[in-house]
Amino acid sequence: MRTRLAALLALLAAPLAFLPVGAKPAAEDIPVGVFKGTTYDGWTAEGKAFQPGPVTTGDLLKKLEIENAPEGAGVASSEVDGDGPQGTLTSPEFKVERKYIEFTVAGGNYERHTCVNLLVGGKIVRSATGWRSDRLTPACWDVSEFAGKPARVEFVDKASGDWGHINVGPMVQTDAPKSPSPAIAPLYKESLRPQFHFTARQWTMNRLNPKEREEGWLNDLNGLIYYEGEYHLFAQRWNKCWIHAVSKDLVRWTELEPAFWEDKLDQAVQSGTCVIDYDNTAGLSPDKAKPAMVAFYSGNDNRSQCLAYSLDRGRTWTHYAKNPILDFPERDPKVFWHAPAKHWVMMLYGHGSYHVLTSKDLLHWTDEKKPIRDSFECPDFFELPVDGDAKNKKWVLIQGNGKYSIGTFDGVEFKEETPRFACDVGDFYATQSWHNTDTGDGRRVQAAWMRFSHAPDMPFNQQVTFPCELTLRTTPKGLRVFREPVSEITTLHVGKPQKWADRQLRAGQSLPLAPSGRQFHVKAEVDIPAGAKLTFNARGIPVTLTATTLSADRRSAAVLDKVKSVEMLIDTTSIETFVNKGELSFTKFVLPGENGLSIRADGGPVAIKSLTVHPLRSAWPDAPPK
Repeated sequence: MRTRLAALLALLAAPLAFLPVGAKPAAEDIPVGVFKGTTYDGWTAEGKAFQPGPVTTGDLLKKLEIENAPEGAGVASSEVDGDGPQGTLTSPEFKVERKYIEFTVAGGNYERHTCVNLLVGGKIVRSATGWRSDRLTPACWDVSEFAGKPARVEFVDKASGDWGHINVGPMVQTDAPKSPSPAIAPLYKESLRPQFHFTARQWTMNRLNPKEREEGWLNDLNGLIYYEGEYHLFAQRWNKCWIHAVSKDLVRWTELEPAFWEDKLDQAVQSGTCVIDYDNTAGLSPDKAKPAMVAFYSGNDNRSQCLAYSLDRGRTWTHYAKNPILDFPERDPKVFWHAPAKHWVMMLYGHGSYHVLTSKDLLHWTDEKKPIRDSFECPDFFELPVDGDAKNKKWVLIQGNGKYSIGTFDGVEFKEETPRFACDVGDFYATQSWHNTDTGDGRRVQAAWMRFSHAPDMPFNQQVTFPCELTLRTTPKGLRVFREPVSEITTLHVGKPQKWADRQLRAGQSLPLAPSGRQFHVKAEVDIPAGAKLTFNARGIPVTLTATTLSADRRSAAVLDKVKSVEMLIDTTSIETFVNKGELSFTKFVLPGENGLSIRADGGPVAIKSLTVHPLRSAWPDAPPK
């Protein structure tokens, strides 16, 4: 009896023999959809795409070229009758009771058009697409944050034509996924996340191909607008949507859901502008006291100019029913109100020129046939007072490549009065500035896409330069635009700053400024004699100043006269350097090899009149200083 009892106890213990001490076995998987029969039992189909039912036979799987299908289970498919039919398939409501939802997916890669969505509270919280392949590929969502909440899954096919379908294998809730998503650090605490430069959070799932991450991507800045105490930042995510964030101080950003997606599969969302239609000239608002925020963007054909509008401070958007409002090549509409002429102006890039169009109502446009030749993408156009004199203003035109020129504008024609100069000589593209700030403090504040800023193995991709105030100043060589970091950077100062004054560095002498740390705000007044150079070692990245030049990353640019001051913003993966209070700036994406900060003189002595180093805290919520 004792022998049989011992054997029984051993048998019962066997399944736990390989678990760590104190660990519990994973709970059983809970099916969400297995698709074994001839119908989608309990699921709701709308439209025609899913009407034929699941694909369960080998012959049909072979005909549709669906690979890696599971044995003994079917595939939910919108491809049975080809790529033409459209529709949705929605699961019954279920409670999230496991940490993960796992499935396989194939088909088109059109977000919002051929996709698998998880809905919690009626909102899309996770999404996946295929990769233009009919080989079912594992996908896994971490849904632990939604534990205990009711949810639904929907399969979406709103596409016809090339890869206009979605195929999905069995879906289960599980605590032990076979193909777990790559581990990702808590949001905004990732190892390479910039701590005071805007980057996009992850709005969709960990994509199936980690080398082609799109979920945290941003590129061209769009529609920067100030309205009712908020700075709105929009940026392209490829051509699929405008990501959207808001801030009260230009430093701490809250990312909202994407403002709007492509209206139709072939109608992408490219770059553009936002305006506030205070006088309701377009008639988009039923209440003049709540003016429409109107966004203009170009379609994928580089001819269709479209608009979307919001009546609730940019939180929800409606595509204009009569899009496109204009068929005019090419793209990147810049729209603003010109008060003296009492009309709207659109500056539109096309065939190497900026074309000036005008309108009374934002909907109907006239080409004034006054093109600005030799232009390049993404225009920004505005007035600035000369040396702060509000009675003496000039117009500044900034092109997508960051080159600017100064002149006059009468509402239909821009006359350039200067050559074209560089706003910044580094990784600086598709710059835009916040409009409508005359309803706030009146500053003209600029930001740009820090192009090429790819942080490897991160759930985000690319970043935005730190906002800078623009001023127009008289120099011995004429008018120039100066750009300096907005003063709100001081709100991130943390701890006691390090200060030096009246220091002379001998040739070959180094001065440690901060033995550790990753985020700094540096300001210095210097005197660098001819033949000498001063190098800042910013986390292992050299930034070198001579009497007349700034050099970094094998690039060099000259100041107008003499280097007198330098300001630096050093973040996790970037260095921005401003010489002579913004006369010259250099933006650089970097992957530093070390922490800390020091300076060194070479070729001769260098005088440090004053130097202050402020460590910076993170601008993101709950992210500790590094």
